Amino acid sequence: MIDFDQALLSPSEVFVSPNDVVHHQDLSRSQKIEILRRWALDAQALQVAEDENMTAPPHQRSSRLDEVMTALHELGERLDPKS
Repeated sequence: MIDFDQALLSPSEVFVSPNDVVHHQDLSRSQKIEILRRWALDAQALQVAEDENMTAPPHQRSSRLDEVMTALHELGERLDPKS
């Protein structure tokens, strides 16, 4: 069973990939979308930090924004990556 609160707080520490969120059996569609939206926000922040030559913790060094957007799309959700 997934700790939903922890998944919201730090999705990349609970799931290996955004695709794992999409296919998780114990989460509702709305929970999956909420987790993926949080992951998208984290990924956007990471991209900004990387663009400004700031370093991130080792477990967050690779932005997965494209993967998160694909996962959201698979769930039928749209998220403007610029908003």
